[in-house]
Amino acid sequence: MPLSRFNPNVWRLTIAQALSGANSVVVYATGAIIGNMLAPTPSLATLPISVFVIGMALVTLPIGMVARRWGRTVAFMIGNACGAVMGLLAAYALTVGSFALFCAAMLFGGAYAAVVLTFRFAAAECVEPQERPKALSTVLAGGVVAGVLGPQLVSATMGLASQAYVVTYVAAAAVAALSALVLVGVRFKRAPAQAAAQPAGNVMPIVGQPRFLVAMLCGVVSYMMMNFMMTSAPLAMDLCGIDRTHTNTGIEMHVVAMYAPSFFTGRLISRFGAPLIIQCGLLLIGLAALAGMSGMSVGHFWLALVLLGIGWNFGFLGASALVLTCHAPEEGAKVQAINDFVVFGTMVMGSFLSGGLLDAFGWSTVSGLILVPVVLAMASLSWLQHSQRNAQVRSAV
Repeated sequence: MPLSRFNPNVWRLTIAQALSGANSVVVYATGAIIGNMLAPTPSLATLPISVFVIGMALVTLPIGMVARRWGRTVAFMIGNACGAVMGLLAAYALTVGSFALFCAAMLFGGAYAAVVLTFRFAAAECVEPQERPKALSTVLAGGVVAGVLGPQLVSATMGLASQAYVVTYVAAAAVAALSALVLVGVRFKRAPAQAAAQPAGNVMPIVGQPRFLVAMLCGVVSYMMMNFMMTSAPLAMDLCGIDRTHTNTGIEMHVVAMYAPSFFTGRLISRFGAPLIIQCGLLLIGLAALAGMSGMSVGHFWLALVLLGIGWNFGFLGASALVLTCHAPEEGAKVQAINDFVVFGTMVMGSFLSGGLLDAFGWSTVSGLILVPVVLAMASLSWLQHSQRNAQVRSAV
């Protein structure tokens, strides 16, 4: 078990992560395919995923303010309400064949996904400081269940109505409601007196420090490149004539690979430090790109998606842990919201580009473009480590 003792709040967040994460998996497994079905032109096939990411970016800062003013539980309930709206509106959009309404539904889905990603930071508030990396990884481990539940939900429901995927999105709305029931019981520890007496002020000095900027860049690259490749993969497999059950299996393998390492990633971060784990993650994302460039068989797609998932886990979780070392407790919600806003905001660009690039140049080009940002992030992390070592040497003299 990742945590040294049972913590009911962390485990409630983990269960909610499993349920809520399934909704995001449904979107990534079906969004581009449905987009290709409904869009007026193939180049707009991934637009629903792009709108999903826009929803994540738009909601990140406001939901951070809600969490600071009224508490994380209120923010969680707003997120789950958005998840239910997404499912019902998407089902209606599919029934009437409206591409615009389906994109609108994805905006609510992105808002839900943004709230779900705050579960990892919320878990850190439920434990002692030394347990925070393990709490982060425990919650993300809930994504293993999401990785199985989401694709299985798609496979079991996609043909139950005359219009494909209608029942899938109705089921997604029900899952969001169930997640809300789980989250009602989460209780957060009271803030220390000193932290409570010092409200978060100007956080720009924190945001401007090299450690935070590098952590944010690594989080951006890890998440953006994962989203860039994962968004295109189901549609690329569909265009290659690969059966959709194989596509669903590939997404299932990918999401399980994203979250399964979380059972031990926290321990690895505690033992070896966040920078080394981030470097391993970026290397694996680079290997995923090479696997994608090497062929377009089912095996090539599956290998690329599995490497991509593990790389995202190490890169993003490591970057999140590094962000936690950059601020005091009373500054947490604000600094974390800024970090997530930048991460999700840059993902929008990747989502918009992926569909057009896939349509114009093919899967191999989409895969190859991942290598440049990965090299840039690895270089920035190496620079940070070198600068810190030099600073330690100077202070020791």
